[in-house]
Amino acid sequence: MKTYFNPNKNEWKQLIARPAVEKANLYKLVDEVFADIQQNGDAAVRNYCRQFDQVELDALQVSEQQINRAVEALDPALKEAILLAKNTIEKFHAAQRETPQIIETAKGVKCWRESRAIEKVGIYIPGGSAPLFSTVLMLGIPAKLAGCTEIVLCTPSNQQGEINPAILFTAQLVGINTIFAIGGIQAIGAMTFGTASVPKVDKIFGPGNQYVTAAKQSATQFGVAIDMPAGPSEVLIIADESCNPAFVAADLLSQAEHGADSQVMLVSNNEGIVEQIIEEIQVQVKLLPRRVIAEAALNNSKAIVFNSISECIDFSNAYAPEHLILAVQNFANFTQDIRNAGSVFLGNYSCESAGDYASGTNHTLPTNGFARNYSGVSLDSFIKKITFQELTPEGLQTIGPAIELMAEAEQLIAHKNAVSVRLSTLKSEEQ
Repeated sequence: MKTYFNPNKNEWKQLIARPAVEKANLYKLVDEVFADIQQNGDAAVRNYCRQFDQVELDALQVSEQQINRAVEALDPALKEAILLAKNTIEKFHAAQRETPQIIETAKGVKCWRESRAIEKVGIYIPGGSAPLFSTVLMLGIPAKLAGCTEIVLCTPSNQQGEINPAILFTAQLVGINTIFAIGGIQAIGAMTFGTASVPKVDKIFGPGNQYVTAAKQSATQFGVAIDMPAGPSEVLIIADESCNPAFVAADLLSQAEHGADSQVMLVSNNEGIVEQIIEEIQVQVKLLPRRVIAEAALNNSKAIVFNSISECIDFSNAYAPEHLILAVQNFANFTQDIRNAGSVFLGNYSCESAGDYASGTNHTLPTNGFARNYSGVSLDSFIKKITFQELTPEGLQTIGPAIELMAEAEQLIAHKNAVSVRLSTLKSEEQ
């Protein structure tokens, strides 16, 4: 982790840059896989599971028996922990429901919005060395609360064709029963086009590696929406002399262990604190089972010292982090200055892991600077807003003349006539 001191704003563009990924060959591969799945369906999916994941699948869909065996085998203490997290996440997302408000925009003109669930959604859950069963909660719970009629879950199996039992237990807990042992580009392709086994969906959710991310972005070219563009995980921590260096080091490492391409940023107004945190990182990283991964991520990471916390906040807004931790005194004084962040953690005891698992907020968040223009997943991510309007005769008479003038000015005479014929009818009825 390299340290920078009071960089001027001309240097910020370079400092906020994420590790670059070569994309030309990546999208070429996605195009090839998508074309094959579009033409050959399940056979192509099986072929890519064999080629990319070295697994021969007898069936793509996970059976009810497999799910039940996983549920029985899972540690009861872990089940209780998952249930606690389910309750907090459900509580937070249920509060996001909106009651329609009817607004009289002009006399006799009423307008309102109503929510409708996206009917068919696909959820991608990474497996591999870090099976993210917590993401099943983060995506499955709001999907169920929204009322999505079909929820398809794809997650890669190991080479024996088995899926992590915690993923299967969590899926059953939230009410997802359509589960496929498919990962990578082929999973996104199957949900994009539909196959004999895998239903086509309207929107795809979930994190993944660079292949999954590229596949999700390509899916949008075929009429399938996605939750957000995404990339490797990241955290930016603003720390002052009031922070606990061991806490900050642990939070930085919690993101660094996600992957070698993850990025962690430490920003402070205190050079001494930065030195203490870096020393703590060197101690703690040696104890991690994923030490090699975390150390690789630290090579892409930076520590930056500014003169004030206000400058630290400005830099954070330019970086637009997925996760932002304010390990500073009087953090409440700075929250209104935060403009770009996926999720914010306040104070020494609000560790980022809380948001990842059980505080209640969603951990599916924009990365790679997309927090400038995207929100994290919420109940709204699984619904559409439909507007309604009702005009009484008085309402049309109120706004109709303005509509006629505007339509005529745009030379859309049929638009004007749609109003004029009604106003003429009303006028004749009054006589």
